[in-house]
Amino acid sequence: MPRVFVYGTLRAGEVNDLNHAAARHGIAAPALVGTGTIAGRLYDFGTYPGLVLDAGAGDVIGDIYDIPDALLPVLDEIEEVYPGQATLFVRETRAVTCNGALVDCLLYPVADAAVAGLQRIDGGDWVAYRHARQSSARTPA
Repeated sequence: MPRVFVYGTLRAGEVNDLNHAAARHGIAAPALVGTGTIAGRLYDFGTYPGLVLDAGAGDVIGDIYDIPDALLPVLDEIEEVYPGQATLFVRETRAVTCNGALVDCLLYPVADAAVAGLQRIDGGDWVAYRHARQSSARTPA
C-alpha cells in the first residue's frame, strides 16, 4: 500500500480531497497516518499550490495517508502526471517527518523554475493560506 504526502488540494476538505477522489472512483478510502512536514517552499498557482523541495527552507505542512494501489493512477491524473511526458508536477518518493520519525512518502513537487514570479506561501500551509486569502477577499477595504 503506497504512502503519500499531500500538501494542497488533495488534503481533507479541499477541492480534490483524497477521500472524495477515492469514493468517486469506487476505491476504498485511504487511511490517515497523520500530519507531516517536509523542507520546502510552497507557492500559489491560483487554485492550487506547488511545492519546491528545498532542504534549506522551512517546513511545508501536509497529511500522510496510506492509499490503496488503485488510487495512485487517480492521483497521477489529478496532478496531470503522465509517463514519458514533461509535466508541471512529478511524482517522487521522499522522507517526510511524521510524529518525530521519517517516513518514505510519494509526493508531487514542482521544479524551482516553475514558480518564477509566483507568490510564496509563508508558513507552508496551503489550507491556512487559502482560508486567510478568502477571508481577506471578503473584507471590504
